Parts: sequence; structure tokens; C-alpha cells
Amino acid sequence: MPAPTTFVIAGGGLAAAKTAEGLRTEGFNGRVVLVGQETHLPYERPPLSKEYLQGRSDREKIFVHDASWYRAHDIELRSGISVTGIDRAAHQVTLSDGDRLGYDKLLLATGATPRRLTVPGADRDGVLYLRTVDDCERIKATLSTARRIAIIGGGWIGLEVAAAARAAGVEVSVLEAERQPLLRVLGFEVSAVFADLHRSHGVDLRLGVQVREVTDAGVRLADGSAVDADAVLVGIGATPNTDLAAAAGLTVDNGVQVGADLRTSDPDIFAAGDIANAYHPLLGAHIRVEHWANALNQPAVAARAMLGRDAAYDLLPFFYTDQYDLGMEYTGYTPPGHNDDVVIRGDLATREFIAFWLNDGRVTAGMNVNIWDVTDQIKALIHAAAPADRTRLADPAIPLDQI
Repeated sequence: MPAPTTFVIAGGGLAAAKTAEGLRTEGFNGRVVLVGQETHLPYERPPLSKEYLQGRSDREKIFVHDASWYRAHDIELRSGISVTGIDRAAHQVTLSDGDRLGYDKLLLATGATPRRLTVPGADRDGVLYLRTVDDCERIKATLSTARRIAIIGGGWIGLEVAAAARAAGVEVSVLEAERQPLLRVLGFEVSAVFADLHRSHGVDLRLGVQVREVTDAGVRLADGSAVDADAVLVGIGATPNTDLAAAAGLTVDNGVQVGADLRTSDPDIFAAGDIANAYHPLLGAHIRVEHWANALNQPAVAARAMLGRDAAYDLLPFFYTDQYDLGMEYTGYTPPGHNDDVVIRGDLATREFIAFWLNDGRVTAGMNVNIWDVTDQIKALIHAAAPADRTRLADPAIPLDQI
């Protein structure tokens, strides 16, 4: 009897779980093996810096599926184990427990790792990072006892943790090297909204500063000043986990390079989620974004492609944040540092507005802040790929679907 067709998924997060789900949804009845380094069931990461961190959601809600789902769908979970090598010629992977596992198709969903701080004292026990649920538990415990924390980095993770800390009554200093938090993502005008938001909630926001050292009393800056803190959280970005792919000789360039069908340079290996630098048919370029929506939606495309069916991932990038009383959704893509051409519809001061980013007069991205049910209209403006009337775009009296 021939061996069953085996699909191996390297990774234990949302993208991995959704790929397994997608394969079963598409009718694949062969063997599916999910190899995840963490000992937990696959879970979603956004709650770790939002509602779960703040204690507004139960732990069980972060998991993609419960254990019974994997049993019912005959998904083999190899938890606490990682894929350490790929033998493309033999169609085998080596596991961290020494086992070798054959595959017919392989999906890489190995995610990303937080960038480490490289200054004296950065390896102290009180220095925290946020990526895993265990990291989140350590931060929650810290927020229950700390008087003051210092957050190095004013990106999405840093600001969301700052909001959670303030909700817990902890004093917060955010230390950011740029002139504004989120500057490269949003540009100066819109990033100022987030700076004002955090200052209005009592955050000590220090901009244009460099960290020189982490001490037992907090952080020392390059100008010699000290920031007192009981704990330090580092949020300075993440690096895609591409070592496995690179060692196997796959094309790696700002992630694992894949086509719109999420296929790598090896026809039997695919990639999804944070590591995938995927060709986007609408944008006409490869892009890699570390957004929850990619990990959620790319796997269905990968599953179809793994089964030899026509498939292309063409959804626009999407992400969201909740900080204090500000809720935001961002749709589309503007390369970091190319966000100066922006049209504002609404009032920045009251934090109720839509920001549109343009390139050659065309809308490439839109962000709605405390305004809801407009994502479809923003998508339509981006898909139109035609110059937009800036005056009409900025006028709240004109419905978006009439621009």
C-alpha cells in the first residue's frame, strides 16, 4: 500500500492552524502534520497586546481551535518541537527531537522574532519582549506589581502595551528614536495624533532619544539622563524567521519570497504569514507585512495552491489597533517612509477622521479612526487605481462611494 500523501506545516501559530483548516476545508484527506515550537495550541497574537493583556478577555479565546478540533480533523500536532532542517531532494524535514519526516508539500509559517536590544544591560532579567503568550503572562504579572515601566520603541506594540499599562495604573515612559511614534508608518501629521493621545493619558513620551544602557534602576539615555523604571519592555520591531528557508536554498529577500500563490522557489514548498514576502497582483510588487490579516487569510490560498488548484492572494493589507478610547482600522499599503501625501477627512483634534494616503494622486491606503463601517468604501477607492479628487475626498458631506 502506498504511503499517504503527507503535508507538513512548519510553525505553530495562526497561519499554521489556518493552513491545516484550509486543507481540510478543501477536501484534502491525506496526512497533515503541524510542527510547532511552542507547547501551546496555536493561538492569535493581537490579543496579547490588546484585550488579553488588559484582562478584558479570557485566555481560552486566544486559541484558534481547541484540542478537540485537531483530533476531529485528524491533524497531527507536534507541539514543543521545531523543524530544524529541510532536505529538498529527499522531501524530508528534520525535527528538533531528531526525527525525520517525509513530506509531499511543505508550508513554512515560522513567524518572526522580536529584535533584541544591543546595549549594556539589555540581558537583565527585568527586560521584557512581547511575542508569545508566555511573554504576555510575564508582562501581565509585571503590570500588577510595577510602579513604573519604560518602553523602548514607539511602534504598535510599544504603544498598545503603554495603553495597557496606563489602564493598570502603572506610570509609563515611552522612549522613541524618531520625532514621533509611528512616524515611518503614518507620517508626521497622523502620527502626531497618537503622540497627543498618549500624552493626554499621562504617558511620558520622549522623542528623538537614544538608549545607552539598561540599569538596575531603569534606563540611561545617550544624553546622560536617567529614566526610572521597575521594568523595561523592548518593542523595536521583529525579524522574519528565515534561517530554515535560507539554509534550504530557498530565495530569501526580506522574508521568504513567494508568488501570489504563496509558492516559494521550490514548487513543493510554500510560505505564509509574517515570513512571506508575497507578490501582490494589485500592487504589482512583493510586500511583506507582519499583520494578523495575512496570517488569517493567506492560508486558504496556500492550501488551494498546495492541492494544485489555481489560487492567488490579492487581499489588501489590513490591521487594527485599540488604545484607550481610540479604535482604528488601516487598509491598504504605503511603503514605510513614503507617507507624506495624506488627505484628512474629519477632525484630527477630536480623533474622529479618515486619513487617505496617496501616490501619484491615487489612494493607496486609508485609516479610519473612531469612524466605522467604511472599510469596504476605502477598499473600493484603492482598487479604483485612478486619481482621486482631493477636495471631495476630504469632504465628510460627500459619501465615500460617490467620490
